[in-house]
Amino acid sequence: MRNTLEKLTPSAFPQIHRGRLHTLQVNLGYRCNQQCLHCHVAAGPNRPETMSAEIADLVIETLRTRCFVSLDLTGGAPELNAQFRRLVTAARTLDIDVIDRCNLTVLQEPGQEDLAEFLAANRVEVVASLPCYLEDNVNRQRGKGVFDRSIAALRSLNALGYGDPAGDLYLNLVYNPQGPVLPPPQSSLESDYRRVLGDGHGVRFNQLLALANLPIQRFGSTLLSHGQFDDYVSLLKQAHRDENLDQVMCRSLLSVDWQGYLYDCDFNQMLGLGLQQTDKPRPHLRDLPRLALAGNPIVVADHCYGCTAGQGSSCGGALQDAG
Repeated sequence: MRNTLEKLTPSAFPQIHRGRLHTLQVNLGYRCNQQCLHCHVAAGPNRPETMSAEIADLVIETLRTRCFVSLDLTGGAPELNAQFRRLVTAARTLDIDVIDRCNLTVLQEPGQEDLAEFLAANRVEVVASLPCYLEDNVNRQRGKGVFDRSIAALRSLNALGYGDPAGDLYLNLVYNPQGPVLPPPQSSLESDYRRVLGDGHGVRFNQLLALANLPIQRFGSTLLSHGQFDDYVSLLKQAHRDENLDQVMCRSLLSVDWQGYLYDCDFNQMLGLGLQQTDKPRPHLRDLPRLALAGNPIVVADHCYGCTAGQGSSCGGALQDAG
């Protein structure tokens, strides 16, 4: 796989600074039961990186002593990590909201038969990746049979109350484009998802989040292989909107990798662009009590245009209403 970092720096992306921290996003490792073409983590079944109990202890201590209101668990497939359920339980005991970034098919993996019930019992928000509402497109991007397995997983979550607009079990779906294009308007795309998934499969959900693909890791390498990298980055730059800068996720989020090292976001983590701190060349979670992060500059490169292009893109979906 080809590294894209040297093509993303130096960058003219506007300098932005961190505001008040809200979310601790923790990547539990890069192991996954799927191997998707658009994956910015290059996750897969053979990735050995996985968070240890010792680092999970540090995460829990951080939640106890810092003013985070949300724990965002990602991967890979975060549920495959042995520390996942302990982290969820600890956070909920502290009355901290938990987000599980779920690929859906993990609910059918051996040993995960009770996963949906566990998530519901702990009122975990499920942010589920379903990059299209059409079977052929999903299977092309994620593998044969993934669409049917995803629909089965969504139905099992619905049966527990997820996606009920009158309930408190939130199920949000994530859309990614098939290729080097920007997502269509989130609101109109959500209507299409509701129509096709509801009428055709009896599936309900709370919200659709439309995310742009960033030119890093597996997706970036694929762009390079097809000679599309420069054109895609140019597309992102041309669609940049300054009004998205105030809402990008890195201003209120702190990213932690499976070893406990700190980053401005999960995308920077995948590029090895560590948190910028003058007295620490590579800050770690154990250093956090001594770090003053508010107002610090965020490390940027050309991939950041993916978050500010068009309607904008973040872990919470579009930043602007594009119709």
